Amino acid sequence: MTIPTKLLLSDLLKRNVRCENGIDHGPIIIPWMHPPVHRLLGWVSRPSSFRLQREVWRLDQLKGINQQEVYVKGPCSLSEDKTLERFPTLMYANIFNRSGQKIGLIADFVFESKKGNIQYYLVSRTNPLIPGTSRWRLSISQISDKQPGSISCDIDTFEDLPIQKASLKEEFLSKSRKWKTRFQDLTYNASDRLEGWIDDQISDSDNESFDHSYEIPKDEDLYDDWIDNLDIDTSKEFNRMNKSNRNTSPTNEKDLDPWI
Repeated sequence: MTIPTKLLLSDLLKRNVRCENGIDHGPIIIPWMHPPVHRLLGWVSRPSSFRLQREVWRLDQLKGINQQEVYVKGPCSLSEDKTLERFPTLMYANIFNRSGQKIGLIADFVFESKKGNIQYYLVSRTNPLIPGTSRWRLSISQISDKQPGSISCDIDTFEDLPIQKASLKEEFLSKSRKWKTRFQDLTYNASDRLEGWIDDQISDSDNESFDHSYEIPKDEDLYDDWIDNLDIDTSKEFNRMNKSNRNTSPTNEKDLDPWI
């Protein structure tokens, strides 16, 4: 029976302990930890709900694991709840960010099955016992200080951490953020293209206004064009006006000029 090299604590908490003699020692209820070095030393099982005694097992006693049970070899140590309550642990410890604000708590962790070294913790915003809560991965290097029941981390929010398991609500919020970011990018790109198109149109119109230059004609040219375009026989018109002027009494010489 093979043992995975890395195990999730929550996977052990779902299994019963069975010894080499075939005796069922009940489910695993809590881990036995050494927080200063982030290591799992073993676990505690509850052989009976009506007895106050608990059984403590070392990690090196683990010899096999399946979907329902873990198999151990060797005797266990007996203890009571009052003694076990004094065992230091980081499970369900409150998490505080760099500003000292509480942002969640420890929900689970991944450890090496041989030596018990904890690889990373899984944290949640709310009670981890509630089904469907989200999990974020908190590395040991991000823990700046630890006390019984609380740890301080070098983060601001859980958004600074990679998500391990997302609830339906968290998936919806994450997708909403992605949609919002994409919409803003599309809006900015469309705005830049529109501004570029307007600048191109303005520069093209300015170039056309300078290209369509012309020379202002002289007054003499306008006068010549006007005379050339007249479809009038000036000699006949002048004779007709002379005849009409003979029948009238001239007032002065200017009146004889047909162009005045």
